[in-house]
Amino acid sequence: MTMFKITKSQWDILKIKLTRKYNSLSEADLEYKDGEEEQLISRLALRLNRTREYVLFTLSKQLEDLDNGRL
Repeated sequence: MTMFKITKSQWDILKIKLTRKYNSLSEADLEYKDGEEEQLISRLALRLNRTREYVLFTLSKQLEDLDNGRL
């Protein structure tokens, strides 16, 4: 398993970007608490019908450039 960490402030921005990119995601899909990154990744992979690796790649790319408004 890859060590993947998201802070509360990062998640607040990342959540907005994800809802713009994947408008089918619900609040329940995007529920996140500190330390529950693996549950979030698994839930998003299932909901988006994508692999865990795809979700990790997408989240990592978005985290690299949080201040940019691009999706």
